[in-house]
Amino acid sequence: MHRLKISIVYLLSALLLILSGCTADGTGHIKSNVVKNAADQNQLKVKQQNINRIATANTAGKLRVDYINVGQGDSILISQGQHNMLIDAGNNEDGSLVTNYIRSQGIKRLEYIIGTHPHEDHIGGMDVVIKNFQVKKIYMPKVTINTRTFEDVLTAIRNKGLKVNAPVPGSSFKLGAANVNVLGPLGARSSDLNTYSIVTKISFGSNSFLFTGDAQISNEEAMIRKGYDLKADVLKVGHHGSNTSTGKEFLNKVQPKYAVISCGMGNIYGHPHQETVDELRRRHIKLYRTDEQRTIIATSNGNTITFNRKPGSYNYGKYADNSSTRVSTGSKAEIRKDTNTKIKNNRIVYWTVSGRSYHYDKNCPTLRRSKKIISGVLSKSPKKDPCDLCVK
Repeated sequence: MHRLKISIVYLLSALLLILSGCTADGTGHIKSNVVKNAADQNQLKVKQQNINRIATANTAGKLRVDYINVGQGDSILISQGQHNMLIDAGNNEDGSLVTNYIRSQGIKRLEYIIGTHPHEDHIGGMDVVIKNFQVKKIYMPKVTINTRTFEDVLTAIRNKGLKVNAPVPGSSFKLGAANVNVLGPLGARSSDLNTYSIVTKISFGSNSFLFTGDAQISNEEAMIRKGYDLKADVLKVGHHGSNTSTGKEFLNKVQPKYAVISCGMGNIYGHPHQETVDELRRRHIKLYRTDEQRTIIATSNGNTITFNRKPGSYNYGKYADNSSTRVSTGSKAEIRKDTNTKIKNNRIVYWTVSGRSYHYDKNCPTLRRSKKIISGVLSKSPKKDPCDLCVK
């Protein structure tokens, strides 16, 4: 009996040790590890919640990015709360379109306007925008060009009592709760105006957007060498999807989840090029494009990004000299606009070597003193500014 009592005591003691998780056998350790893992998971969950709370605390409202459909051009409206910025303003004929779009959002003041570079498809409508809104500051690259479009923008800036501010790569400024970092131009070449493109990255909470204008691969390489943080959730693909931009090394650094291409439906340049869209597809980057989906709106709450459209296709464009063109969807008004653009680009125009404009009428009064008048289709004309008299 005495031995039986001792055995029972030993058994009860062993059982208590096992239940307390302090035994030397495997059972105790397994329970201890389960508790430890559960604690670690709770700590990770709390940590992530804290990160989310911090991101939300640093964002007042939402960041909205509108990639406005201006056909073969760029125009991007960025709003954070009551703070607004415009990057580019499309072609000359897009001034009213962009102005009306901004007004439709209830906006009366633009804190910043960025003209990425002086090509007509980026600053063409900018003079109209400047005339119609209160503007705090204007950024344009340090380069001048002898075109009527460029002069019109400078005149509008002067008439508002403003001045042009040259971007400083590496600098930054605030747009409400969002931070805007200036990353370019770096490596600009006088032989190519695209290389003067202002590049900016906007960060809002844990989300970021990269805007590249028509920056070329050489500019992308320069930013990589500079060691800039190029990583972004959304990439505005450079130069309308041309194969002269969006190199593989650049995409390695940006690692975008989404890409946006702004180009005209059935444009004569074949944008977007096959090399570009094939690379985006290979990397499983969701692609949005104004030639297929019209105006594209991305909205960030500081943690996630949503779009007003479903992703578009990876179809590439066809050059104007090909027999067939890529078919895209769009409203009747947009199809009409793109059709008119193609007709306009094939129209016969007239110009002179020393003149700065092209003309629809060979007998235009401004051509009367010209001894040699050259003619050809508009798309091949070296003159990009329309005559004020005969081009309506």
